[in-house]
Amino acid sequence: MNDITLLPSDADPEMVQQLQAKWHFKVCSGEEKNTYALQVEEGRLQLICPHDRGFKPFYVDFSSDVLNYRRKFGGGRRQSIAKAVGLKKGAMPRVLDATAGFGRDAFILASLGCRVHMLERNPVVAALLEDGLKRASLDSEMETWISQRLSLSGQDILQDQSGLPFSPDVIYLDPMYPPKTKAALVKKDMQILQAIVREKTDVDDLFQTVFNMAQDRIVIKRPDYAPYVAARDPDTVIKTKSHRFDIYLRIKS
Repeated sequence: MNDITLLPSDADPEMVQQLQAKWHFKVCSGEEKNTYALQVEEGRLQLICPHDRGFKPFYVDFSSDVLNYRRKFGGGRRQSIAKAVGLKKGAMPRVLDATAGFGRDAFILASLGCRVHMLERNPVVAALLEDGLKRASLDSEMETWISQRLSLSGQDILQDQSGLPFSPDVIYLDPMYPPKTKAALVKKDMQILQAIVREKTDVDDLFQTVFNMAQDRIVIKRPDYAPYVAARDPDTVIKTKSHRFDIYLRIKS
């Protein structure tokens, strides 16, 4: 299922052992010719390219300058994603992010006050995300709220709908979609996701699976050029410069 290996660590063998036990990674040296490998470095889990010196190690960092700026000055509840999930005064929806990826959107919603549970089926992505979540919970600016509002399960919603911490008001989907042209540039984290997540999700099946699980709505983030899921028109759409949020209401007003 996954050929990305975990490198041993003399500095933190216990963390390597814990990661191996939880996510069933194969532990071996960097001599193998795999494109990517996981490495424990300075107390964090990161993805490296052992045979590419130009590749900067990648790890999930909720304390990054980009996310800090967006959290503090991104527009709050006026942001498109906040409007899409129905976040407003007196309404703080519980959100199930069923395609979490590296958790950026889930983090922003949690920072705005939503209770968000993330699902990620790929073990490499889930392990990186979990590690980032643990470090964020120790950050002095976030520790008071992040452990209460943001959580993660390494599971595939298509195969397993059990063990969720709450009945979601909103189900949020952001399935990967190919660039419009091969020349289209995408952010580094998306490039990495596309490289390591080889399984293709049937978005129509995903939509049909989660539709009856949401109390209020399903929100699907899509590129502006992508067709509607399951050839079904949304009840409303919120557009941004490069993508849109298709909103399917469970209870019609």
